[in-house]
Amino acid sequence: MLSEPRSGQLAAWGNALLAGLVSPDDAVLAIVGDDAVHRVEGLPGESGPVGLTLALGRLRALGVTGLRVALPAPGHPLGLSGPPAFNARALEAEEAVVCHGSALGLVPEVHEAGPDGDVHVEVVWRCLAVREAPPADVPSLGEAERELAEALRDATEVLSRLDVAGSGPVAEAAVDAYRARAERGREVLAPGYPPRAVRVLELAQRVGLLIAVAYENGHGGAVSASEMAARAEALRPVERTARRAQVAAYNAFVEERERGVR
Repeated sequence: MLSEPRSGQLAAWGNALLAGLVSPDDAVLAIVGDDAVHRVEGLPGESGPVGLTLALGRLRALGVTGLRVALPAPGHPLGLSGPPAFNARALEAEEAVVCHGSALGLVPEVHEAGPDGDVHVEVVWRCLAVREAPPADVPSLGEAERELAEALRDATEVLSRLDVAGSGPVAEAAVDAYRARAERGREVLAPGYPPRAVRVLELAQRVGLLIAVAYENGHGGAVSASEMAARAEALRPVERTARRAQVAAYNAFVEERERGVR
């Protein structure tokens, strides 16, 4: 979770576009970000890959009224509803977008070329059939916020006791520096999202960054096998909770629409 998933950007800005809150040009610019180009392949009615502007318009014409995010991991089909073919592709990519209002889903394939510092990135979103069913294991925003606070407190206590890199001020400084770079010129989520979703997403991303820093900075003081196992045991559930919270935040736009809030 060192960077915002592409599925999150597509869902957030796609939702804002579908709701008429942003222009197509602004939505596509935000979705593409630092990548060179995004295309969508496999759209019903299209014989080949098309650009994002045309694709989002086509999805609207097909009845799509909102976009949800899935962030699955092995043993945890978070946000997915099937069928197996779509789930397998989403699990391989570790992310996907599921359409609301039409039984379609989008999975990114990322292609990189060029030397370090000058990498050219192209993304192809594969459009596939999905099963119309509730997404797996997605909490409400309120549940996600409570679970995340509890998981963060428990994990921080264990990591501090084991003297694991990632639980102290050095890790906090690294996270703050990363976020300062990542957030220059970008909005959190997109217009139309409730403030609570923004708050939950920011906390979930911060927790994900702390976990990544802890993994990347060696074993710290956890030198014994039992201590290393305890660290992994502490990180695993909080990482899962952070992913669930991220999905809840991205999906809040559609969930509010379903409840008639909008």
